Amino acid sequence: MNRKDIIEQKLQAALLPLHLEITDETHMHSVPEDAQSHYRVVAVSEAFEGKSLVQRHRLINKALEEELAGGIHALALHTMTPGEWFDKGGKAPESPPCLGGGKQA
Repeated sequence: MNRKDIIEQKLQAALLPLHLEITDETHMHSVPEDAQSHYRVVAVSEAFEGKSLVQRHRLINKALEEELAGGIHALALHTMTPGEWFDKGGKAPESPPCLGGGKQA
């Protein structure tokens, strides 16, 4: 199982999300193609109700503790309640292009 699938499986179990997107953005960075090191997560869950942004991110970090300790370099998190998701028209911001290393625009 690749790292993206593991992330999805763990977040499905931890959050029971209404919507979950995991995007491997490793190709946008100056690392080997197969590094599986940069991810974007859009998670919409009732588990975020009444929680601050920091608390939401901590929920995800706890669920992905092993992956964060062993190979994930960057995790862009977009965490919303169902109400926030619908208010935003079911959209989350895209990641900006990487300007580090050899991937300068």
